Amino acid sequence: MSIITLTTDYGWKDHFVGALKGKILSEYPEATIVDLSHDIDPFNTAEASYVIGAGYASFPEGTVHLIGVDAEMNKENRHVAIQWNGHYFVCADNGIMGLVMQKILPEKMVAINIHDRFPGAFTDLDVFVKVACHIAKGGTLNVVGKDITEIKQPTELQPVITADKNSLKGYVVYIDHFGNVVTNISAQMFAETAKGRNYEIILNERGRIGDRGNIRQIRTKYSDIATSNAYPVKNYEGTKLAIFNEAGFLEIAVFRSNPNTVGTASSLLGLGYRDVVTINFINP
Repeated sequence: MSIITLTTDYGWKDHFVGALKGKILSEYPEATIVDLSHDIDPFNTAEASYVIGAGYASFPEGTVHLIGVDAEMNKENRHVAIQWNGHYFVCADNGIMGLVMQKILPEKMVAINIHDRFPGAFTDLDVFVKVACHIAKGGTLNVVGKDITEIKQPTELQPVITADKNSLKGYVVYIDHFGNVVTNISAQMFAETAKGRNYEIILNERGRIGDRGNIRQIRTKYSDIATSNAYPVKNYEGTKLAIFNEAGFLEIAVFRSNPNTVGTASSLLGLGYRDVVTINFINP
């Protein structure tokens, strides 16, 4: 089974997602196509990186991941194909994979150079489709590109540890369907900085909600917010909490939130994309 996943900022209103699938099936009818997400905010590479990083490992090794976010080739962004951690990624070299890959070295990376093989007018996604289908059929990266040793690294939204190791500052990189707010503070970075110390998560960087927004404990799962057996779980609905989500990143949530009724972590706590979340560590 040859799997090709799709992650784009196309949305669902227009014909683009369906047309992309049609191009893949025209090139490779046996392909299994899986939508990872088509609701990435337009040109939001940080959000695309989070979604790819959170989702790719659920697929079998050898899966090809086509990323159609900020995909246009220009003087700053070339097209690349990357074999990494047992998977393949086809995208623009715009920082998306630099965020995803982090400390795991790639098996192989190439700058795609087959653009001159397309007759007449063609799109960037036509190139991605050709490369993705070639790989899914068992083709090698050498056929579609030239070896490279580096790709573009992210230049913004990187978490920062203060020099005294007493504070860790991260940024909101994603807001999910439930309005939960995901930061780029990883569980590993937190553990290495905290070293067992107590801490306080500061959510009021812009002074909007005062101390009411601070959180002093990271839960293992959402329902751990129900700390007393004397009250039903329903009594805790609407309570703010923090967890490390399944992707390994600090997430600020509101227990059993509903964007259409009671509100969410994003709306109730006033947290949006690129907002700062700070963890202050308390020395004994």
